[in-house]
Amino acid sequence: MNNAACKAYRCSIIRGGTSKGVFLKENELPPVGEERDRIILRLLGSPDQRQIDGLGGANSLTSKICIIGPSEREDADVDYTFGQVSVEKPIIDWQGNCGNLSSAVGLFAIDNNFVKAKEPFTKVRVYNTNTSKLLNVIVPVKNGYSVFDGDHSIPGVPGAGAKIKLEFLNPQGGVTGKLLPTGNPVDRVRTSDGKEFNISIVDAVTPVVYIKAEEMGLTGTELPIEVERMPEILKTMEEIRSIAAELSGIVSSRADATSSSPAFPKVGFVSKAADYMNPDGVMISKHDIDLVARLGSMQKMHRAYMVGGAVSTGAASKIPGTIIWEAMTEESRERHTLRIGQPYGPMEVDIVGGKDNSFEKICVDRTARVILDGIAYIPNNE
Repeated sequence: MNNAACKAYRCSIIRGGTSKGVFLKENELPPVGEERDRIILRLLGSPDQRQIDGLGGANSLTSKICIIGPSEREDADVDYTFGQVSVEKPIIDWQGNCGNLSSAVGLFAIDNNFVKAKEPFTKVRVYNTNTSKLLNVIVPVKNGYSVFDGDHSIPGVPGAGAKIKLEFLNPQGGVTGKLLPTGNPVDRVRTSDGKEFNISIVDAVTPVVYIKAEEMGLTGTELPIEVERMPEILKTMEEIRSIAAELSGIVSSRADATSSSPAFPKVGFVSKAADYMNPDGVMISKHDIDLVARLGSMQKMHRAYMVGGAVSTGAASKIPGTIIWEAMTEESRERHTLRIGQPYGPMEVDIVGGKDNSFEKICVDRTARVILDGIAYIPNNE
């Protein structure tokens, strides 16, 4: 490689849960600002709907960046900054965290000697700079390195891997500073066509606006690929998301939400537990789930379910009156483990606390795998 013609950046590509991202070390990048954003956009190949000239995967689930460095905090080992990179626009949304890729932060920290590996499990204490929140990533290790192989499987990822436990500590108010940004478990909003919707905005790690599927004219069991063939539904979801962004203080005007805050809040629709067929043709039984939910991000449907969204859903399940709470049975409301019927099947969320809408921690199990360690190049003259 002619180094005079290119700039080189050491990086890793890691799958964490149902997402995949490019990991970089903090000290190998310029400070926060336009130059850093320009480098990241070029590395991932944005803006371009194919991301053909970069490392992005042409989808919001695979167009993500994670920046890791040692933490100066006594209660954390590493600082972790997440960026949601737009595929089609020169935008990086730095406002929130990616829960799925949080699992991969543990692998990167151990394998790059930010944390000393201790068998059989190493707890990596992570400070997420986007949300100013702490989380623990508990990773299986052997011979000084993270372990990928195992028999744990998660809906939306082929095969199995080693189980990684994520503990999101005091997750309420991750982006807006409030568990219920409007102060209400339910708000009623009106879209530009005069239709009214009941919504719940809940912020735990990630702010999510929940809509009743039936009010959208849906059953709730539709798969993401089906919804993306419904342009009017997507348009309505984005308008409701934009209204929620204004109501929760993320943007000053709903008119600016798509351009200035495309990734947060997330948006989704919810229905009571029901049987449905997943994308692999497997029947998911209503007896194995507590409700059915689908989420969208970056104006498209998420193919599986965001971990940050799952934490928000878990918190919402303990707040009387929310759209999530209303979709559940009395029995399921009493349990401390919520089983979300996401597109591929049941996703479990363990909830600790919840009294007075304060949670000690909300936990999710994931798998993760390092796909590549290497050097990425971008032209020197750009």
